[in-house]
Amino acid sequence: MIGTAEQDAFIRAMRWCTVATLRADGSPASSVVFYAVDGDELIFSTTRDRLKVRTLERDPRIAVTVLDEGEPFRFVSIEGTARIQGDDLVPGHVAVNRAMRGQPEWAAPEGFEEGLRAAGRVVIRVTPLRVSGVVRRG
Repeated sequence: MIGTAEQDAFIRAMRWCTVATLRADGSPASSVVFYAVDGDELIFSTTRDRLKVRTLERDPRIAVTVLDEGEPFRFVSIEGTARIQGDDLVPGHVAVNRAMRGQPEWAAPEGFEEGLRAAGRVVIRVTPLRVSGVVRRG
């Protein structure tokens, strides 16, 4: 479980989040990504050359805010630590694709792993330390 049962249900129902990491000078860097839930972790995909990876290699602290795509603007914020997974890429990327596409039966096509490696993809795994937000409004 990531947060409360209500927070977890919200997180599993949404697809978008903002990810904030810390630059070397302490200033925040943020971006928007698709994500999936894997057990008690949030996961998302990026490429090894992105700022997110460089900042997390130096400092694993991360803040993720899961957003409702419409009114009443509900959200859940997850503060925690991240680890970069560069091996066994297929299960995490399948989970992200299933969540992103809204297709729980989606299967990786032939050559999927080779394509991930060629693109320099990694999976970021977020372990929650603190969870907050508003999932009930209006």
